Amino acid sequence: MEDQSQTFSDGQKNKDRQFVNALARGLEILRCFLPGEKYLSNTELAKRTGMPKPTISRLTYTLTKLGYLDFSSDRGQYHLGSGVLSLGNSLLSNLDVRKLARPAMRELAEHSQASVSIGIRDRLDMVYIESCRSSSAVALRRDVGSHIPMATTAMGKALLCALPQTERDFLMDHIRLGNEEKWPQIKASLEQGFKDYQDHGFCVSVGDWEANINAVGVPLIDPDGEEMMAFNCGGPAFLLQREALMNDLGPRLVQLVHNVEVNMGCHS
Repeated sequence: MEDQSQTFSDGQKNKDRQFVNALARGLEILRCFLPGEKYLSNTELAKRTGMPKPTISRLTYTLTKLGYLDFSSDRGQYHLGSGVLSLGNSLLSNLDVRKLARPAMRELAEHSQASVSIGIRDRLDMVYIESCRSSSAVALRRDVGSHIPMATTAMGKALLCALPQTERDFLMDHIRLGNEEKWPQIKASLEQGFKDYQDHGFCVSVGDWEANINAVGVPLIDPDGEEMMAFNCGGPAFLLQREALMNDLGPRLVQLVHNVEVNMGCHS
């Protein structure tokens, strides 16, 4: 997270006179709270962000006054406040795609005995905004709000495929900067993903992210062009082998996304 913070903030603050550093720093503090980490101290926040502790203290005080953080006097630590939840709920409630896609996602999840999800980009990650699991006991259990890497997942590759070339190049450059040693392997996988998308309309990940997880991904652009997102269907590798991804689940997911786009008004 610290590397991404520098990638997407520090470069701008020296060049963009409209960029408000204090606001950016406050938002970076909120980003420090990861799943499974309820409480963080000013010392830990300073370590994660690289900001001086006095600066952290002023920012956490302000965020607490605004309701975005709460302070536990017993622990001497902070946790996210209800203000953050309100922002997240407002975002999700305004995404009509979730309601439109949910029935078909459930159907595909049961057919594949896997999970079907929608994600949007968060820096160099994808974050789930909807997820449907099959009744299978081995289905992936990643809920709304879960993050997965863009570079090595079918969902992330699919999103990259649909981006304008300049934005795609920008993101791939920063993926490279954060993965110098693994970049040749990642680059080859991404290029294969671009080819698969051109040939088949979907991308696959066969052990690229985690050795025992396979998935297929398809991008979607809303009719207003305001939000880029992607769908995936993923699960244990022994259930979702490459042949099933290429010949069955990939085409099914392409059709699912097409139907959603039609319902959203993306196509006539």
